[in-house]
Amino acid sequence: MDAHVSTSKPVQLPDFDIAKPIDSVDETVAEKSPLFRKIDAALMNKVTLFQSSYARYAARAMLATLFLTLGTAAAFGTALQAEKLLPGSGKFTFAFMFSWSLVMIIFMGAELGTSNMLFVTVGVYRKKIHFSTAAKVLGTTLLFNLIGGIFFAYLISLTGAFQDLPASNYLFDGIAGKLSKSSIQIFVEAIFANIVVNTAFFINLRMKDDAGKVMAIIFVIFIFAFLGYEHVIANFPAFSLAFFASNGTIAGMTLGSVLHNLFFALIGNYVGGSLIIGMTYAWMNKTKTDYVD
Repeated sequence: MDAHVSTSKPVQLPDFDIAKPIDSVDETVAEKSPLFRKIDAALMNKVTLFQSSYARYAARAMLATLFLTLGTAAAFGTALQAEKLLPGSGKFTFAFMFSWSLVMIIFMGAELGTSNMLFVTVGVYRKKIHFSTAAKVLGTTLLFNLIGGIFFAYLISLTGAFQDLPASNYLFDGIAGKLSKSSIQIFVEAIFANIVVNTAFFINLRMKDDAGKVMAIIFVIFIFAFLGYEHVIANFPAFSLAFFASNGTIAGMTLGSVLHNLFFALIGNYVGGSLIIGMTYAWMNKTKTDYVD
């Protein structure tokens, strides 16, 4: 036998449900766009983890709402104190402190449903994953974001800052205001909320300096937090915290009003993040020119 002939068996790679690009043009475009190389790599990491360890993926999704709950609690907590010192200032402190939620989510590698709306939709459009895989990944992310949001909000409600709150305060009044919005207002505000959130994710992928990323994310997320736009995942812990801290006494908080807000926020977030940002940039970068991101 020839000594140079290997007798080892070929390595069998895991059979993930990942579609091949439809043609060589798509491959060339993906290589030409540094941004979409990073998006593709991030998506493959998510799909690989999801298919190899569902429990670990679910844990990362719950961590996203752990950090959101902490950010929401800090935001409402500082707003409550700021309103006592200077009425009207709570809105500014709330928006600034809430912005740290996304910093924690990104730097701690958690899985957020509203950003994954973009990743999986773009992945299907670019023939990187199949629709069934995208639906499973996104559905799992949203489910465990919800579970985490309720669970961690309950724990936070047991802490000192949220004990014996007056019937009228920044937290309770703010949640009551969210629940009183019309369907069209929630939908439109949710579109803009996820445009902002996914812009922050794009910035994170494009910037190299961590300090610069932190500052950019804070000021971008400040936009939607200050304007009071609707983010379905952020509302998971916000509604839960308000419910537990008030013992269910917030005006207008019923199962129907909560589901109404979450439904239209979910649809609006998908339009803003997946279609307006994700699909628009995926389409613009599907080009034979050198003008790519």
